[in-house]
Formats: sequence, structure tokens, C-alpha cells
Amino acid sequence: MGADLIVGIQWGDEGKGKIVDLLAQNYDVVCRYQGGHNAGHTIVVDGKSVALHLIPSGILNPKAVNIIGNGVVVSPEALLKEMEQFEDLEGRLLISDKAHLIFKYHEEIDKAKERLRGKNAIGTTGRGIGPAYSDKVSRQGHRIGELKDIDRLTQKIMDYFATNRPYFEALGVATPDERTLKKELERYQKALLPYVVDATGYIWDRLQDGQSKILLEGAQGTMLDIDHGTYPYVTSSNTIAAGACTGLGLAPKDIGKVIGIAKAYCTRVGNGPFPTEDHGPEGERLRRQGHEFGTTTGRPRRCGWFDAVAAAYACRINGCDEMALMKLDVLDGFEKIKVAVAYEYEGDRIDYVPSDLENVKPIYEEFEGWSSVVGARSWDQLPQEAKRYIEALEDLVKTPIAIVSTSPDREDTIIRKRI
Repeated sequence: MGADLIVGIQWGDEGKGKIVDLLAQNYDVVCRYQGGHNAGHTIVVDGKSVALHLIPSGILNPKAVNIIGNGVVVSPEALLKEMEQFEDLEGRLLISDKAHLIFKYHEEIDKAKERLRGKNAIGTTGRGIGPAYSDKVSRQGHRIGELKDIDRLTQKIMDYFATNRPYFEALGVATPDERTLKKELERYQKALLPYVVDATGYIWDRLQDGQSKILLEGAQGTMLDIDHGTYPYVTSSNTIAAGACTGLGLAPKDIGKVIGIAKAYCTRVGNGPFPTEDHGPEGERLRRQGHEFGTTTGRPRRCGWFDAVAAAYACRINGCDEMALMKLDVLDGFEKIKVAVAYEYEGDRIDYVPSDLENVKPIYEEFEGWSSVVGARSWDQLPQEAKRYIEALEDLVKTPIAIVSTSPDREDTIIRKRI
């Protein structure tokens, strides 16, 4: 039995949390495989919102084991704060001993670099994600399993600052006080070490038993992938389905069904190309009706129309078997709804995503709007215009839409019978 996978196919914030929460009710293990606390999933159950940043969205299923994989960079402070929302996490939350740690100095480096970039700033969340991944790749990072030996870890961090003193001085990042650092690490050791395990071995065992249903959860979205997204305006990890293999220690053949998540329109946070962004009143209306403000930062998201070219690209690179279309209700009341069906690029019409996406101009097709889909829980309850819109997206993206969300609430979801 393979591990099924949920992946965002836009610029993140697609609503993956709701789908993972919905599907996780039928899974035994839910695993997060990349990113850090720069990601945010908001889940609404019975009108109550729960914001998650590091803990997998399966945590609301009391029977599911939730794993933070080795591909995740973990801020101990952020994780401990998030854990306070829940009781009885013992046995339900596991953390890979190979997951890298984010320290306060990573956040300071992140913010300092953004200031120095000025108008060329990437638009990071300032949470230290990029610097932590940079340390990981340059073999200067520290893994959560190192909390077993506080004296050694403290010395390694102090040596790191001594070796890189000119760099830190140029950025204005102070060397930590050794005694204060040690006390901080001891607090992390006491609070987090009971949850630290060989996560890869655990997942292998659950796959091997043939009885466990496993769900893999990504953060951000395909267009923010470090290799295949809108570089350099991307995140610092592989957000695509293939990232689950390296981020958890799985082989490609361990992956089962891949479900792509997309909004019925598009948003992105931070700088970088966004072909279908609407700078006028309709973009503002999408933001207002969709409550498009970052779960992690509170920043207003850039809003625009569905980009079928980018979505088709993302579905192909992830090998999506089917899609979930989120926030269809946000389009309620629009007289006309646009979809980018192709790009104009260097004088030609193209149907692919070039590496310099900032130089494309979207070619739109318009669809008739509808009054309201809020609360619809079956295909038959949808207006004909909404059905036509969904079917058109399926044809353009070449992927069946199996799930349609009609409000933030878990229950307001259409599971299409034909899928």
C-alpha cells in the first residue's frame, strides 16, 4: 500500500489544510515533508479555526500519528507554542531526529539580508527558513537529534560563530551568550526530545505492515519550488511531490495517489512574477471575499484569476491523479470570471511555463458567473455556471477535479461520485 500525497499546485495558500484534515480522518499516519513555520494551514471545524504551521494537519484526528519529517526545518520556539493548542500529544506527534533546527540567529540573518536587498528583496517571512536551509546545505546546520548532547551542541554553535565572525559582523548579528544559549537548548531538550524518533524507520515499518494508511502533506506550493518554481522568488525547499521522497526517506515507488490542491482563483505572497494578478477592484474583491491574509504573517495576499497554464504544468510535474478545487465560494457574485488559458510570450502564443515567467502576458477566456455555491455538499446543488467552470478547468489542466470546497467548514465539501 503506497503513501498518498497532498501537494499545492499554485503559489501556496491553496487550502491544503482543509483537505488534509478532511482526508486524515481516514488515515493512520500523516507526515509533513518540507518547509518550516513560514507555512500556515488554517482549518475550520464547526466554526472554530485552528492555525497550524509545523504540526501536520492530521493532528485533529485523535487516532492519527503525525510526523514532522527530516526535510522540515524546525523552530523549537514556534513548535512549542503550537503544541500548546493540543493535549495528549504523546504518541500522536513524532519528530525526525534528522530535521534541522532554526535558531533565533537564523531569523536575524533572514531579516538582515532582506534589508540589504532593498528593492530586490524576495519577500521572505523573516522566519529564518532560508538561512537554516543554507546552513544545512553548507554542512553547518544542526539537527534536532543533537539535543541529546547539550554541551557538544552548545560548543558547535559557538564555534560556528567564531568561524563566521566577519559574516555575522557585516550583517549586524551578535554572537549569542554561551550560558544563555545552553539554558535555551536545555529547555528545548526537555520539551522536545521525548517526541524525537527515527521517523524514516517508523514510516518504513508502517508501510511494511500493509495495514496502515499514510498521507503525506507538503507546505507552500509548486510554483514556489526551489528548482521548478519562479526562481529566485521561491521558498528554500522542494515543494513538489518528489520532495516527499527526500523529505521523509521514501522511494518513488512508495508514493500512492497524488492529489493536487488549487484555489478556484490564484494568490501569492511576497515578490516575484504572478501573470494573472489583478491590480484593480476585482483583485481587491477576491482578497476581501477570500479573506486573503497570510496565516503566518498576516500580510495581504496578491490576488488574481486562475492560471490554467501554470496549473497544468504543476499537475504534470507532480504526477497529479486528481485535484481538489478550493474556495469556489469566493467567486460568488462575479458577473464574469477569467481564466488564463495561454500566454503571450515574445510575440507568440504558448501553452507552457517559461523560466522567465515575468515576461509573459496572460490570454484569458471568460466564463459566466453565478450567485452562490456556499454550503453546497453535492454536485447537483451547484449552479450550472459553476459546473461549467469546473469542467472547463478539468479540460484545461488535464486532471479530474475530485473534490470541490464550497466554504471553509470541513463539511461543506463535494466529493464527486464519478471519481
